[in-house]
Amino acid sequence: MKKPFAITLDPGSSLANHTGSWRTSKPVYLDRLPPCNNRCPAGEDIQGWLFHAESGDYEAAWRHLTRDNPFAAIMGRVCYHTCESVCNRAQIDAPVGINSVERFLGDEAIKRGWSFTPPSTESGKKVLVVGAGPSGMSAAYHLRRLGHAVTVMDAGPFMGGMMRFGIPKYRLPRDVLDAEMQRIVAMGVTVKLNSKVDNILDSMRAGAFDAAFLAVGAHIGKRAAIPAGDAAKIVDAISVLRSMEGEDKPMLGRRVVVYGGGNTAVDVARTVKRMGGEPIIVYRRTRDKAPAHDFEIEEALQEGVMIKWLSTIKQAGEHQITVEKMALDDKGFPQPTGEFETLEADSVVLALGQDVDLGLLNGVPGLEVADGVVKVGANMMTGHAGIFAGGDMVPAERNVTVAVGHGKKAARHIDAWLRGASYTAPPKHELAQFEKLNTWYYSDAPKTVRPMLDIIRRQSSFEEVQGGLDESNALFEARRCLSCGNCFECDNCYGVCPDNAVIKLGPGKRFEFNYDYCKGCGVCVAECPCGAIKMEAEEL
Repeated sequence: MKKPFAITLDPGSSLANHTGSWRTSKPVYLDRLPPCNNRCPAGEDIQGWLFHAESGDYEAAWRHLTRDNPFAAIMGRVCYHTCESVCNRAQIDAPVGINSVERFLGDEAIKRGWSFTPPSTESGKKVLVVGAGPSGMSAAYHLRRLGHAVTVMDAGPFMGGMMRFGIPKYRLPRDVLDAEMQRIVAMGVTVKLNSKVDNILDSMRAGAFDAAFLAVGAHIGKRAAIPAGDAAKIVDAISVLRSMEGEDKPMLGRRVVVYGGGNTAVDVARTVKRMGGEPIIVYRRTRDKAPAHDFEIEEALQEGVMIKWLSTIKQAGEHQITVEKMALDDKGFPQPTGEFETLEADSVVLALGQDVDLGLLNGVPGLEVADGVVKVGANMMTGHAGIFAGGDMVPAERNVTVAVGHGKKAARHIDAWLRGASYTAPPKHELAQFEKLNTWYYSDAPKTVRPMLDIIRRQSSFEEVQGGLDESNALFEARRCLSCGNCFECDNCYGVCPDNAVIKLGPGKRFEFNYDYCKGCGVCVAECPCGAIKMEAEEL
């Protein structure tokens, strides 16, 4: 009698003992790039440090975060957290409060006295950083970690640059700013204040520096051609904010008109309100076209700041200004109407943007300057070998997070250049899209909103406007992270595999497939919550 085919097989053959040989595709584990990480201008591994935070290991989370950005407490206050705008969680309920958790970690670090570890070896190379603002101090931090001797020179009396002279105290308390600046100094970074660099080549020769990073902030306020009488008081916004750092506060009078629609204009108006004045913002376009972030505008309106949209200043006198109303044309651009209005004003503050003082570059061969900024290559180096630039000095969006990212990027390229090599960033993984997730796995968890100071105190003091999360709230918020695209060892694949083809490698080591048993059914892919498995065509 003829036996069944299976019984006649050689017991040592693959057909007798393994089932996976008949599949046409197989599952593979992979890491996808979380959208938050992809969007962060500072290049933080947001999902990585959230993973530590949600386990309650806050120091590990802070140290993971500060591998890329040394200013957790500062960024938790002034970053506009564009990472949250692309968070996949927003399509379920609300984005993870990444910025809130970042602030909590930064505040914990200050409270507990966590410090950075100085480099174990010295490179023997010296780097000059010009500017002690976010970009310069970020570069100094990363260069020092790489073992280089770093000297920062700044024309101002304090560290912080535009973080100090462009961001009011009610948004960024100075004790927080100073704590995070001093932590970098403690690593062995030399900072020379009140030390303006007049010529970068002369300063490099005098200090025997091997390379330089230029990170001068945009401290020069732009002017406007406004007809004005001799007694009219017209000042620029940066001068007003800078003078708030000294003992002699600006004398603007009670009725102050702020001309402009950016964040600086809003900051000045809110500062005037806290000084007992009556600020009015005049802007030539509509609210939706204003460069200022909408939440800043909303907070200003809550505090009693008046805003005249579609208006432009035509003339300024000693105690009043003339404003012309504008109207949008069929293309949405404001056009003059010929209709005028008079506003009482003791002073006018121009918040029309800022320029960078590029005088230190005079006589430097090879540099190319256009539209008030320095052109740099992909490696952040200018046209002169060994001189790099970032922050407000180069063509880019001007905010603290971008500047911090420039500092890190430049430091890596400077380090490579000093070693006679070139730095190439590792390739990015494919993006972890919402469609790759199985959202049924995640429970509902409404976002925790940070507390705000009451309106009365906001109008009359420079207390910090926005509060932070406590430990329980920060822990809850961190645990709202979906871990998009990266395995967090939920055991779903292990539990649903019908062929026991998934092998657990132990805590923190994730899993692997035993392809001798895998049929390629794809159940593991379908049931993975975070999209960390995909099917690949089987190689014949």
